[in-house]
Amino acid sequence: MTIEVPLARRDDIAARLAAGQPVSAQALAVEFDVSEDAVRRDLRALAAQGLCRRVYGGALPISPGAVPMSARAVADQEVKRLLAGAAAKTVQPGEFLFLDSGSTNLALVEFLPEDADLTVATNSVDIAAAILRRQDIRLIVIGGMADPVVGGCIDAVAVQALVRMRFDRAFIGACAISDDGVGAEHFEDASFKRVVLASSARSLILVTNDKIGKVAAHLVTSAEQIDMVVIESSATPGQRAALDAAGCRNILVAGRA
Repeated sequence: MTIEVPLARRDDIAARLAAGQPVSAQALAVEFDVSEDAVRRDLRALAAQGLCRRVYGGALPISPGAVPMSARAVADQEVKRLLAGAAAKTVQPGEFLFLDSGSTNLALVEFLPEDADLTVATNSVDIAAAILRRQDIRLIVIGGMADPVVGGCIDAVAVQALVRMRFDRAFIGACAISDDGVGAEHFEDASFKRVVLASSARSLILVTNDKIGKVAAHLVTSAEQIDMVVIESSATPGQRAALDAAGCRNILVAGRA
């Protein structure tokens, strides 16, 4: 069997998932005349790319809010670095920061000021690893059961760790922001973020254009309760109007002096 055959099979499965069709490993194995192990390898590879959600016996199409952190981290990196660079300039020496799990907050690690006596707490596996590699920032890892979609810990164990901390500045991940408020796609994630906000003196969110005007399944807080929203310089007048309607009280435009 040549390499083109399994790749073509994987592309076929990906196309079905993209069309909103759930797939069964057993049925695919019969259809393609391969073992179920071969199909499961295909599904693992597609899940790692953020193209499906593994379930017992097969896989389900994935919603935009359920794209795993491993896939989000490699998307739109240039935009996220611009947002992160602008947001990092707000950080003051000696602060205790919280970096919520999220691909844009992961980009922030690179831009945090050097040798500024910073302490960072995070619930994100990827952010914790990036902070540890810097060696000039004290790291506190918020533990618990790691959620593969969120990319970090958001369970009761993580919440209990938060309530004993007081942050100078928290960078909150957001799936959506509109006049409905700041939203998250997962119930536990939204609950976790609310505890972070209650434990923080200042809060910021870094927002890519695709999240503006959108509504997520679970409300985290009203936009006016966020101290600063960092947006792309390419945000349209309509998107800026949506932020104004949401009550954003302090907007920082990345890429603008």
